[in-house]
This record gives sequence, structure tokens and C-alpha cells, in this order.
Amino acid sequence: MKIRKVLVIDDEDDIREVAQISLEIMAGLNVIVAASSWEGIQKAETEQPDAILLDVMLPDLDGLITFEKLQSNPKTKHISVILLTAKIQLSDQRRFANLGIKAVISKPFKPSQLAEELLLALNWSK
Repeated sequence: MKIRKVLVIDDEDDIREVAQISLEIMAGLNVIVAASSWEGIQKAETEQPDAILLDVMLPDLDGLITFEKLQSNPKTKHISVILLTAKIQLSDQRRFANLGIKAVISKPFKPSQLAEELLLALNWSK
């Protein structure tokens, strides 16, 4: 069975580390990390992950602009994207769903539940 690959794009070192450990241990995923939008876009192209966990508040490009760039690139538009954000409102959730974003996971997340939330959002089994 192929091990699924997830790219975590977040500018906070501790969030990347906790997400990586959680997804690797709890779900057996192969996790790649990026500390900025541009690094994430580049890694999405070269690594071809099955999904991207994308922070909304990033210093270089915000998550929605990053998502638009991923969607407009033929090499990355097929990759499922889940947003990671501290600020989420119902209107945002509807807008994100209309854009094609798979799900939104709120920060702070519980490390013990992150893998389960991601697997559920992507309709993946362990």
C-alpha cells in the first residue's frame, strides 16, 4: 500500500513540528514541511503530495493567495488542500468550500486529533 504524503505549510516552527509528529505517528503519513508560501508552492510541485495542510496567516503570501497559485498551476491543481487557521467564521467556511478547499481545521488544534480530522476531511482511511 502506498504511504500518503502530506505537505504542511506553516511559518511557525512549533506548529510544523507538532503537525508532522502527529500525522506521522497517528496516521502513518509521510510529512514534508515548508516554512513559507513560496517554499510550499515549490515543494508541492517537486514532491507532489497527496494533500496540503495550509496555514492561512503566512508572512509572504496568505493562505488563500497560495491556494489560488496552487490551483492555477497544472502541476499542483489536483492536490487536496485543507486550511489551518485561528480565525474561522461560518461565512468563511462556505466561501472556502466554494473555492474547492476540502476542509478547515482550527488552531490551536489538538495534536491527538489532527490526524483524525485530516483523514476524515480527505475521506482517507488509516
